[in-house]
Amino acid sequence: MKVLRIQPKKYPEVIEIDGSLESLQKEVAGPIQAVYPWDDPVALICNEEGKLIGVSFNRTLMDADGAPTDVIVGTFLIVGLTEDDFGDLSQEYIDKYEKLFHQPEKFWHEIDERGRTHLKIDCCDPEE
Repeated sequence: MKVLRIQPKKYPEVIEIDGSLESLQKEVAGPIQAVYPWDDPVALICNEEGKLIGVSFNRTLMDADGAPTDVIVGTFLIVGLTEDDFGDLSQEYIDKYEKLFHQPEKFWHEIDERGRTHLKIDCCDPEE
């Protein structure tokens, strides 16, 4: 199964996996969660426990207006959808989501004058 893998601080890459639950779990380093933030026939597969166990921030999800809605942690996959399962990601969607998640991001916290913590996000050079 052809999918797009996005790792923290790295450019997206197309990989082949066998599509089994075990192969998906291996890629995201734990139990999987599938989310469907777009109208396209694709799923974002991430580690279901990633935020609970403190996995590294990876990329920001944005709404249609470009406002951040969530932060994805850890390695995640973009996979295609069939009628009843995950499947190959088409070249059209590989191109679209590679462009969307192309630039690695870095995250840090800043504390304002009132003592509130704010998550800050910026682009970063990929790690080799």
